[in-house]
Amino acid sequence: MKRLFDILFSLLFIVVLMPLLLVLAVMVACDGPGGVFFMQTRIGKDHRPFRLMKFRTMKPASEKSGQLTIGARDSRITKTGYFLRKYKIDELPQLFNILVGDMSVVGPRPEVPRYVNLYNEEQKRVLSIKPGLTDYASLEYFNESELLAKSSDPERTYIEEVMPAKLNLNLKYVAQRDLKTDLIIIWRTVEAIFKS
Repeated sequence: MKRLFDILFSLLFIVVLMPLLLVLAVMVACDGPGGVFFMQTRIGKDHRPFRLMKFRTMKPASEKSGQLTIGARDSRITKTGYFLRKYKIDELPQLFNILVGDMSVVGPRPEVPRYVNLYNEEQKRVLSIKPGLTDYASLEYFNESELLAKSSDPERTYIEEVMPAKLNLNLKYVAQRDLKTDLIIIWRTVEAIFKS
């Protein structure tokens, strides 16, 4: 049932949003070198790596100076990227990840291998289901980069405080997931985007 929902949801929104996606692609392409999409290896269900898609929001080779984004005005973020990140629309290409089965609409946000390697045995249970476009943690940490920008050591703050808190929320979802919960999370995500 969940897989059918994911296919129908992603197909519908890809078709409906295609004109917007094309406009955004042109905006990104015109905002400097580096291509339209940013592809990054993330860890999915059963510890399987996959290539997550986003619209490129940063200058080329930005990952070399760290994988965390610190604040909305991180100097690595492009002008178009700032707009895309503010409204979370840089994530829209992940509808294709959902369509091909790498992700679900709702589920724990997929993490990069570096941080997954730090999970304890309990935290690894989040890898028992497909990662998602949104989840409880996405809502709770909607402005995560702003929070990290206030830290004197963002990397340490993420590893010791933010990541464990997000994983606890993910484990809550793993334990009680159903279609009703998914619909509530989707609705709350839409609300959060419009409020931003």
